[in-house]
Amino acid sequence: MKPGPAQLAGFLKHPPDSIAVVLLFGPDEGLVHERADALTHAVLGGTGDDPFRLALLTGDMLRQDPARLADEAGALSLMGGRRVVRLREAGDAITKNLSYVLEQKPGGGLVVIEAGDLAKSSSLRKLAEAAANAAAIGCYADGPREIAQLIRESMGRDRISITDEAVEYLTGNLGEDRGVTRQELDKLCLFAGPGGRIDLEAAIASVGDSSALDLDTVVYDALDGHAASVEAALTRLFLEGQSAVAILRAAQRHAQRLHLAAARIAGGDSADTVARGMRPPIFYKLVDRFRSQITAWPPERTQRLLKLLLQAELECKTTGYPEETICRHILTLIGRLPGRPGRR
Repeated sequence: MKPGPAQLAGFLKHPPDSIAVVLLFGPDEGLVHERADALTHAVLGGTGDDPFRLALLTGDMLRQDPARLADEAGALSLMGGRRVVRLREAGDAITKNLSYVLEQKPGGGLVVIEAGDLAKSSSLRKLAEAAANAAAIGCYADGPREIAQLIRESMGRDRISITDEAVEYLTGNLGEDRGVTRQELDKLCLFAGPGGRIDLEAAIASVGDSSALDLDTVVYDALDGHAASVEAALTRLFLEGQSAVAILRAAQRHAQRLHLAAARIAGGDSADTVARGMRPPIFYKLVDRFRSQITAWPPERTQRLLKLLLQAELECKTTGYPEETICRHILTLIGRLPGRPGRR
């Protein structure tokens, strides 16, 4: 089964006893882990680490002992209560073992599986989606709406007030991984203190040096044609664990904003007014560069750019070529994309 968006929050808080397995998958590893934690806490209560009711497994452990999953899933708690078996680093190699577990209908326990970005053709994903006693939950990068909600929830726990401008800035500048976003928000809460207040200046001061700003910088350098700077920045981002797809999506968002800005200028606004009035706000150190890029990237050119970036993301997911190589290639070339005003 696949819980719908309206069902998901309730499902994570109260996973039905009829569900023996929950498969969490997708490109957002932080969100996969967060939802696995939520399910574990929902079943075990307290800190969620009861050693009598929790078993931790990895894909490597199952490769060495394939029967371990069925054994743990069928085990009963010595102290009573529902058990949780958490399996990390899982892939299609465990499909056969999991099918056996689902057929046995283990008594009352819950197997929580953390997997990567499984394709629709994945045998593991197909099994979890089709089985009546299993659930498959995709974990994808948060959109602006989800990030804004997460910001307000995080601030609310410590009674921290936050301005709308600060929320807009954070929504546009926090990363796409839920785990990284949580870390940045925790840092911001510590910065403000219980009962404190966060305005735009405080938000910039707290996350202005984060990976989100590094992403902005590499995208701006790419569109300005600074290939050497792009190469160095990409090397740093990849070493820090940033994914090629996240970088390409940051470039896509930037191209979309330039396209929107061009439409507003066509409606009579000045480039300066548009650059300073963008929502979410542009980081103040980048406003002048954004204003220059509005001229350098007219609508026809940004349309070609978006097509190239979308194609590059598709190639990362389907061709089998190294993602980092594809990302480097496109970002070092787009500064020379035809269509710049005054060039032929």
